[in-house]
Amino acid sequence: MKVLLLLLLSPLQGAGACGHQEEDFRFCGDRNQTQNSSIIYEHGPAAISIENTAQALIIRRPFLPSRRNSSYKYSLPPTLGRYRFCVCWFRANSTLRLVYGKQSFLLGRDLASSNARGKQGQEPAGASTSIFNVSYILKGGKNTSLDSTSEYFFPASPEDMPIWEQDVEEELTALDRLIAQPTEPDAGAMEQRVLRRKLGELEKMLTKVELEGQNQTFGKATVRATVLIIQPVQASQNLVFASQREEDREVYGIVVDLPSSLFMMAKEREEMVEHRVVLMDISSQTMFQDENSSHVLGDKVVGISLVDMVVANLSDPVILTFSHGQLPRNVTPLCVFWREDTTANSGSWDSFGCTTETGGSWTECRCNHLTYFAVLMVSSLEITYIHRDYLSIITYVGCLISALASVCTILFLYFRSKQQDQITSMHIHMNLLGAIFLLDITFLISEQLASSSSEAVCRAGGLFLHFSLLSCLTWMGIEGYNLYRLVIEVFSTYHDHFLLKICLVGWGLPFFCVMLIFLANWRNYGPFSIPIYESIGGKSTNATICWITSPLIHNVVNLGFFSLVFLFNSVMLGAMVREILRQNNKGHKLKHVLALFGLSILLGIPWALVFFSFTSGIFSLISLYLFTIINSLQGFLIFLWYWTMVLQARKSSDL
Repeated sequence: MKVLLLLLLSPLQGAGACGHQEEDFRFCGDRNQTQNSSIIYEHGPAAISIENTAQALIIRRPFLPSRRNSSYKYSLPPTLGRYRFCVCWFRANSTLRLVYGKQSFLLGRDLASSNARGKQGQEPAGASTSIFNVSYILKGGKNTSLDSTSEYFFPASPEDMPIWEQDVEEELTALDRLIAQPTEPDAGAMEQRVLRRKLGELEKMLTKVELEGQNQTFGKATVRATVLIIQPVQASQNLVFASQREEDREVYGIVVDLPSSLFMMAKEREEMVEHRVVLMDISSQTMFQDENSSHVLGDKVVGISLVDMVVANLSDPVILTFSHGQLPRNVTPLCVFWREDTTANSGSWDSFGCTTETGGSWTECRCNHLTYFAVLMVSSLEITYIHRDYLSIITYVGCLISALASVCTILFLYFRSKQQDQITSMHIHMNLLGAIFLLDITFLISEQLASSSSEAVCRAGGLFLHFSLLSCLTWMGIEGYNLYRLVIEVFSTYHDHFLLKICLVGWGLPFFCVMLIFLANWRNYGPFSIPIYESIGGKSTNATICWITSPLIHNVVNLGFFSLVFLFNSVMLGAMVREILRQNNKGHKLKHVLALFGLSILLGIPWALVFFSFTSGIFSLISLYLFTIINSLQGFLIFLWYWTMVLQARKSSDL
């Protein structure tokens, strides 16, 4: 009875005999070892077959063409008796493992315990003997029992068909041919989807391709692929791979340094018999064009993946070093990765999780995940580090003073809002100052939020900063309309619930805009790197803030919205000046014109200096300083203007 119970339980014991990783196919059975015998592993048809004889357990599967005349012989334990064995197939790394009793063999790979030899030198296998208590199971299926016999044959599924070097080269040639075809203007997005789908098929082939050794490179043209096999004994070491040097290209060399923690993390997740790393070297950006038509350095895109694993949040970064010539002075390199948007069948370049270090002829990217990487070429202002530091100090000090002045002015207006004929204007001033205060504060903390490890916090910070900016611009437009209404209508017209309506517009319109952008794609907000060129030493630095990640949205929404506000306030200013000039009280015309003109300047007109940032040379630097000084101090200048008007009014009343 005990022997029968043991036999019934033995298939279950074999279920976990191949390790903690779930196998794609497992065959188990009992073998009576009546004499010294061995395991023979040799080439067979496109399938897995198991044959048992008195002298050997013979396992066959397809070999590489160059190895088909070879076989591997492994010695079995000398103790005679019944042994439980399991043959396990792992599709992810195309490995076959045999567990025989307490011994484990990685067939075709564990050369230390094998004896590779030609088929001509094989000894006769001997008489066939049956295997007992046989069962097999496919991944996701049920355990199935089989009758006892001496030989078993399992046809390979399409997924398990062996991939040879010739198959990969043919796929690479087809992909190169598609990339080289001229792009139709109306079929750009569709062509990219087709190319990326072909690239995905190539990646699947590389995960299963049979290799001659521990590494092999495929392809010689636009797309090249390298497959590296890392044995468990190598998992504690960094893996450094250098591409072939290409002197005739803009990027003439790439070095990839994979940290040992990457393989240790993979080992902790599941017991892998080996790690397979796939490196893609693509010399064309055709498959990775975003909606902004961004340009990457040398059209070079590098893909890194660990087969059958998604790698993110590494403790030690993956380091990619791009060797290149001297870059233009007004261009800053930025390390990015390709973020695929599966819902829209498109993608975009993103820098989250990557840092950039630049020298004269190299750019180093440090990223905490694996995917496709490139160096984005970003136009930057050509200013020296001295001017950059001066502008940073002016901005931070100005925003701090502006925020404090805005609070003081809001409190002063609140306590003075007693006169009924001025309460609406005072509340509009208070809302504008409130928007300026929010803009100053969110801008001051934006860089600190970007340095935090939480991407969600940075997205929220970028969204709120954009909301504050749009609110500030909206209330500028409302100020212009209110001043026009007061002058043209001479305080005589009453609008029902006017204050409530303008508050709905002033705060509701920006809220609607940012929520629409966020709901369209939540990745539109997040870390955004602002590259700045340093003329001394030929290096560049990046300042990262939480902001809009899409330059297209920034240009259309922010610059477009400001252009409308600027145009509207300019028209209102002209109308106000014209109306004042028509008044009969000539002695006060100049005072009114100067007051209204000064107020309009402080409420948005100086922001037009942003358009001069697209120029170059000393004029661009002067406009940049003027823009920074006036707009960072906007709340403080409104505070000064308002107190000047109050003092003038008191002086006039005293006279």
